[in-house]
Amino acid sequence: MDLEKAMMTSASGLRAQTARMRLIAENIANANSSSTTPGADPYRRKVMTFAQAFDQANGTQTVRVDKIMTDKTPFRQKYDPGNPSADGQGYVKLPNVNSLIEMVDMKEAQRTYKANLTVIETAKHMISRTVDLLR
Repeated sequence: MDLEKAMMTSASGLRAQTARMRLIAENIANANSSSTTPGADPYRRKVMTFAQAFDQANGTQTVRVDKIMTDKTPFRQKYDPGNPSADGQGYVKLPNVNSLIEMVDMKEAQRTYKANLTVIETAKHMISRTVDLLR
């Protein structure tokens, strides 16, 4: 595998992890939101899957975002009869977002992003050293 292809593969990983971090940030931002109408569903956590793709123009294997789906786990409920979003029994539905899980997912995405960035930097350094040797 030549270095340019390695850089392209890692660049696709950077794009995928950037999209993942944006989605996680959206989940975190909505972790404590509630619906605007009584008994209605609040924000539902989103999750992302990746797929392998072949870039025919460059002849490289890349990664891409495959699907963005909603998490079907049940909503949290909180007893708050004074809340305008409460249902008939006084319960407010809260998003099915667990901030701790989102932070762990964010840390994993950051580490994967950094690993791909390290591959690009290493390939760039190897190209630079090769050019220096040819002088």
